[in-house]
Amino acid sequence: MKDDQTTAEAFAKSWTHLPTGSIYTFEQFEDWFAPITQKDIEGKSVLELGCGNGSLLVHLTKWNPSQITGVDLGPSTEAALKNMRQTGYRNYSIIRADLTEFSGSTFDVVYSIGVLHHLKHPTKGFESLIANAKPGGRFHCWVYAREGNDIIIRIVDPIRRITSRLPWILTKYLIAAPLAALYFVYAKSLQKMRAIKSLHQAPLFEYSLWIAQRPFSFFHHVAFDQLVAPRTAYIDKPTVQSWLTHPGVAPESSYIVFRNGNSWKFGGRVR
Repeated sequence: MKDDQTTAEAFAKSWTHLPTGSIYTFEQFEDWFAPITQKDIEGKSVLELGCGNGSLLVHLTKWNPSQITGVDLGPSTEAALKNMRQTGYRNYSIIRADLTEFSGSTFDVVYSIGVLHHLKHPTKGFESLIANAKPGGRFHCWVYAREGNDIIIRIVDPIRRITSRLPWILTKYLIAAPLAALYFVYAKSLQKMRAIKSLHQAPLFEYSLWIAQRPFSFFHHVAFDQLVAPRTAYIDKPTVQSWLTHPGVAPESSYIVFRNGNSWKFGGRVR
């Protein structure tokens, strides 16, 4: 899809200008995957839809899956290949393809972290997870929530409409960097004063405590990632619930977790 191709290429400008290896810590990886743990992955075939530079796949290798496949529409697949080569893990494939149309052999576990909300048709992305999982297999997603992100929608989105059209290097260093610095000070201040109960109502309080544990370089990466994206949707809980009524989802297998006060983790099993 032309619109998703534009988005994938924009994100590649973010993901291919990073140091080698994963941008995330192993603790972050575990947090995004929970309630899925190593016992759910070990010895299983796993597919990531929207793998970027392979930052999650790098950590996934430590859980000893039998086989890994990563799919992404952008040229960040080249960085993913480079990062996977350095892990020593051998049984993997990195494929450049549209995740909404991808159809490989079915997998034991299919996941998509931070991708569906950037698609022109997020529902098609979700349906691809179901289509690529084996009967009885697991699927798992993480998306930005509509709930808890009012300040991002009101302030960041209008800026994004401009910065997503600018040369990436200008966006990264002249716009994302100073905005990240301001948010860095805000998050670190909330972290120091988190015992003050009245501050618990501050915008992005839970998320700020989470990201305050990270270095400034991670703040900068997140800010650039936000501002380079041509499209971002914020998914509300009713939408997530409607996806989980898909006829391919096994009854009573699904779960929804509100993460850090501004995002949804959800998943289940396929019939």
